[in-house]
Amino acid sequence: MQGSSQKILQLLKTHAVLRPADLDDLGIPRITLNRLYQRGQVEKVARGLYRLPGAQISEHHSLAEAAKMVPKGVICLLSALRFHDLTTQAPHEIWMAIDRKTRLPVNKALPIRFVRFSGPALIEGIESHIVDGIPVAIYQPGKTVADCFKYRNKIGLDVALEALKDCLRNRRCEADTLWQFAKICRVSNVMRPYLEALNA
Repeated sequence: MQGSSQKILQLLKTHAVLRPADLDDLGIPRITLNRLYQRGQVEKVARGLYRLPGAQISEHHSLAEAAKMVPKGVICLLSALRFHDLTTQAPHEIWMAIDRKTRLPVNKALPIRFVRFSGPALIEGIESHIVDGIPVAIYQPGKTVADCFKYRNKIGLDVALEALKDCLRNRRCEADTLWQFAKICRVSNVMRPYLEALNA
């Protein structure tokens, strides 16, 4: 049991958060994690999520927690904009895309706002980023901008326009890439005048 405890503590030095399910593949009994928690050697940050007390975490740590909680979700919209430095806003919720047929997770420990995508709009433009040792699926800048135009009624057209301008100005993606994602998200007619004006 002592060896199992050490393995968990070592794992938490490279992976900021851990779920009990993560221990199954390693052959470590889940009760070991609970004992470490009872002894104060790990702390619970949300239901089913543990980390080392006082662990150094990045500004995007909540995205790592969300990725652990919803492994098939993709960080999108305002949260993806913030990650890519394409907005001045700091969303108080984590925006996450899930498949239309996926059941909503019951865990309410994190403030996650789910949006349902399907087909190419769900699977295209996904990048994997390591945040505090955790792989996090996040839509790339061009896809995120197109998504913002699609959901402009939820997040505001001004936010989508700011993201579009910053994306082109800072060369986060080419106009052709934006156009490609505009078609995938079915917002090419909405984005066309803005893209043309910015490229004039």
